Order: sequence, then C-alpha cells, then structure tokens
Amino acid sequence: MIVRALAASLALVGCAVAILYVAQPHADLRIAVGPAGGTMQRLVAAVAAANAKLHPRVRLVLVEADTLEAAARDLEEGRVDLAVIRSDLRPPSNAQTVAILRRDVVAVLLPRHSGIEHLGQLAGHSVVLPAGPAAVDNAGLLDKLLGYFDVPPGSVSRMVLPADEVGRAVQARKAAAILAVGPIGPGAVVDAVSALARAEKSAPKLLAIGEAEAIVKRLPGYEQIDIPAGAFRGRPEVPDDTVTGIAVTYRLAASRAMLDILAAAVARTVLTMKPMLLEATPLASQIEAPDTDEKDPFLPIHPGVAAYLSSGDQSFFDTSQNYLYVAGILVSVAGSTLAILADRRRRRQSDRDRKVLLHLVGIAERARDADAASLARLDGELHGLLAAALTRQAEGRSGPDQWGVVAAAAAHARHVIAGRQACLSGSAGALSGPSLDGSETWVRNPTSHSPS
Repeated sequence: MIVRALAASLALVGCAVAILYVAQPHADLRIAVGPAGGTMQRLVAAVAAANAKLHPRVRLVLVEADTLEAAARDLEEGRVDLAVIRSDLRPPSNAQTVAILRRDVVAVLLPRHSGIEHLGQLAGHSVVLPAGPAAVDNAGLLDKLLGYFDVPPGSVSRMVLPADEVGRAVQARKAAAILAVGPIGPGAVVDAVSALARAEKSAPKLLAIGEAEAIVKRLPGYEQIDIPAGAFRGRPEVPDDTVTGIAVTYRLAASRAMLDILAAAVARTVLTMKPMLLEATPLASQIEAPDTDEKDPFLPIHPGVAAYLSSGDQSFFDTSQNYLYVAGILVSVAGSTLAILADRRRRRQSDRDRKVLLHLVGIAERARDADAASLARLDGELHGLLAAALTRQAEGRSGPDQWGVVAAAAAHARHVIAGRQACLSGSAGALSGPSLDGSETWVRNPTSHSPS
C-alpha cells in the first residue's frame, strides 16, 4: 500500500512538472529608455521585437522617459527592471552594466583653416549644437569639458540649430565650432560633417583632444578613443589621420538586486541577437559585451553577466527548462525504481504463498500414511500455516487470488487429515471436519462398506 501511494504521489508530481512546463508564466521586464524618438529608443524597440520571436515567454516592455536622466531615476527608484543610461550622466546608485549598446564620439568640428587647437581656446566663442533629444545632455557634456580647461561655461555661448543649419552658422561666423556626439559611422557626427562641408565647400577638421587620457581619469564616464582616418567622411577623409578623442557609452543597466541568472539571460539575449538586429537597423552595429577585465569600471558589470561572459552560462529560460527536464527524468527514474521494487515485493509475496501452498500439499501427502502422533503434528502445522496466512491477508500482504489457492490447499489437507484420523480410529461412519470457509467436509472411513 505504501509503495502504491508513493508511486501515485510521484505520478502526480510528474504531471505537475509537465503542466508547469507547458504553462510557464510570461515574464515582463520593464526597460526605461529616453528621450522619446531618440536613436536608443528605436534600438531598444528593435531588441524587444527580436526578443519576442526568440523568447515568447519573456516580454521586454519599453517604458518611455523624457530624458536619459529620467530613465536613470526610474531604475534607481525601482519603477523599472532595466534602463538605458549614458555614461557621462549621473548613474543610478543601484545600476550595474548588462551590455554596451553604443559608443559615441564627442566630436568638435572646425572649419579647415580654424586656428583653434584645443578646447580651452573656445572661450569667448560660440558653439553650435545640432538640435535633437540629446541636445541638453550634450550641452552639459560641453560644460564638463570646458571645466577641465578652467574655462567658465558662461564664456562660451551655445546655439541649438537643426542639423542642416549648423554648417551655415559656422560659415557665417556665428559660431566657431560644432559639437556633435554620435557613433563612428552614420549618425549625428556624420550629419554635422556633411553640413559643414557643404557650407564651407571644403572638408572640416576634427579637433584632436590630446588631453584625453587625463580627462578620462578626472571625469568618470568618459573613455579615450582612437578615431581612425575617414571615420566620418571617406573622400576627402575626416579626420585625415588617426586622432585621439573621447567617447561616451550608452549602456543597458540592471538593478543590483536583479538575480544573477536573469541578468545573464538578458545579456545573452542582447548579445546573441546582434546579427538579427543588424538586419533590422544599423543602430545595432556597436552592441558589445562589457570588458570583464576593466579595472575600476565606471559602472560595474553585473555579477551574473560577468559569470555568463566568463563561462557561457545558459540563459535563465533555457536553464529553467533544463531544470524541468531534469525533474521529469528524476520523477521517471523514481517511478521506474518504485515499480521494480513493487514487482520484487509482489514476487516475494508470491514465493511465500507458493511455499505455503507446497507445504500444505506436503501435509496432505504425509497425512495419508501417518500414525496418530504424526497426524497431531501435521494438524498443528496446518493450524500454524493457516494462522500465518490469515495474518498476512489481514495486513494486506497477500492478494485475494493467492488467498483463494491457499484456502483450497488448506481445505484439502484438512480433509485428508480428517480421513486418516477416521481410519485410525476404526470409525465406520462418515466424519466431518471444518473447512477453511466454515462449511463441513465429509469423509468416509475407507474401511467401511455400504450395506449391500
């Protein structure tokens, strides 16, 4: 009975595992991204769409933020699970890096014959910034860079103009330079270079920032970068040679409280989907894994992501499915083991019943020629066997089929004993002896004869 109950319980567990696998709940991960209409919002929307095809059980939900700083606050205050942040802005206190989505160069563009050689010489001049969702953040970035050169931000005026007008503003000497922040390749910097080249009728120059290494050490969130020749224009090349500059990164960040295995799953999804994303948008070209060997990183890597990058751990969803597979296998093995044990138990019971049956048959055979003393012993054995058989039957250790056979054999043995006893006593009449089922079994003295 206990074995059957355990087997039934395991069967129920197996069914529960199967139902859990089929009806796994859909998970929603909220991602704050801003500003509305920006390139990062378009990229994250493409990531969410691609993820819906690869992992339909998990949904990446975009939460629009007015600015990048607002997205960072959403993560810090626990309103979202993930956020896109820019490294030069104040990061959330609980944020850790999951993936680098893009690296943007801070480009200061000048007319070909400009006499400005470093950022400190912008004092007293105007700088034009291309209009767009990130214009306010870029203005703050300019303030920080001027501060490094001890240039009061108020000494440099700013103009925010549409991208196709920034070149004309410089050509008309309303501004001395253009500050554009964008990736190597198509983007804000390439657009600004084209606008200035059209207005000036010559390729502009990109201001090299020789102090980049020192700036990076003083200002967290910036990176030193070597900008290759022709990065923003092919013919004539802009820049015309490799120059040193600085860059900021857009990062997908998760809360420090996010489970390691879940953060690893998000990183794995973003990084492995890059080829698919490139078919949908060129904005995915710079997606990359964070550097696990970086010392004193501006935004530490989430431990789960670091573990995935080091060992290639499976995603949370693949791992959870594997857990279900393993659980199902264990339940199946346990069920098979119990079935084997139950079968062995049944065979042991059958062996005991068969021995009892053979014993009863043996009693009947020996009773045929036994003397009175032997018959008494055989009768005692018979009663002992019946008592043991009845006990096993009452305890459920013997099946009804086996009991029926044993009862028939016991009745036969009792019949033979009774007949032999009648023979030894010299009785000529029929004697009766109780059978196992409560009826009486009549035997006749073999020496008696019916009257003629």
